[in-house]
Amino acid sequence: MSGSASLLLVCASLQGAGQGSKDPTDLINPDRPGIADGSTVVGKRRFQLETGLTYERRPGSWDLQLPTLLRFGVDERWEIRVEGNGPTFLATERFGRTDHTVGYAPTSVGAKFHFQDSAGVRRPSLGLIARVFPQSGSSDFRTEETTADVRLSADWDVASPRWSLNPNVGVGAYEDGNGRRYATFLGALTVNYWPTKTLNYFVDGGLSAPESRGGRNALTVDGGVAIVTDRNTQLDLSVGTGVSGLTPARPFVAVGYSRRF
Repeated sequence: MSGSASLLLVCASLQGAGQGSKDPTDLINPDRPGIADGSTVVGKRRFQLETGLTYERRPGSWDLQLPTLLRFGVDERWEIRVEGNGPTFLATERFGRTDHTVGYAPTSVGAKFHFQDSAGVRRPSLGLIARVFPQSGSSDFRTEETTADVRLSADWDVASPRWSLNPNVGVGAYEDGNGRRYATFLGALTVNYWPTKTLNYFVDGGLSAPESRGGRNALTVDGGVAIVTDRNTQLDLSVGTGVSGLTPARPFVAVGYSRRF
């Protein structure tokens, strides 16, 4: 994930507000589900948990992950973020038998800076997200190099108040499956439809170009639904698949839970 399955990875365009607000329009603003991250922050002294369960299938293997994002609001412009795919169970089919691997995926530490508020169609809400992945993880999922990425994120209201766009663009310095470092362009776009203020249908896509050193471009698409069950809680469901490249899952299914405190 959102990297990935570190992309992976989610997106809403509702605005967050400060600690203790009773405003009924102050709804939770998770960065899940979907691949693109939002531009707003959780608010001063707010803590937000975003987690879920993801099933991914690839030729000859499948895995279960518990992607989790922890967000803490420093003020109305900055938040601190800790993110990773958490405990991972991998089943690999080889020569008529299935091997199992259990471990922890790498974890990133980062920040989001929200530097422009929305002003309708002509001016989107903008934020900058930076992450650093130190050497971390366990078992076959451990990384040996420090990697990082930075992305510009936007929430853009279009002509109808029920529709919004959530684009991300950025660059990453990653490590591929052979332990080689490479630079890549990162792009994502989410199209949101809001029949009500608490119900969101979306489709989106995410691009990593290239997906490895000297490799192909990876493109993933997905779609789903998110529902705000109360002012501080969201549930979500999404389904997607890779359409290009060797690294994306084919397919993946994710369910999620987000809670603001």
